[in-house]
Amino acid sequence: MELWLAILLIILALIGGLAGGFFIARKYMMDYFEKNPPIDENMLRMMMMQMGQKPSERKINQMMSQMKTQQKSKSAKKKKK
Repeated sequence: MELWLAILLIILALIGGLAGGFFIARKYMMDYFEKNPPIDENMLRMMMMQMGQKPSERKINQMMSQMKTQQKSKSAKKKKK
């Protein structure tokens, strides 16, 4: 086998591996964040206190439900495409 062909095959395999790894890692992270959102009730409570609002349980529950609804609508839109 000629040297240029071997080098070309190595480069193509490297590019294919990088592209495949990128898309697999992207899919894994999107699924992970969908199942484990980065913001929880304690973080919301702290953010509201920093903004000068007194967080009530009702407000926190309402905000969490809105965030979950938005995540579900985004994932539903992506699945349709």
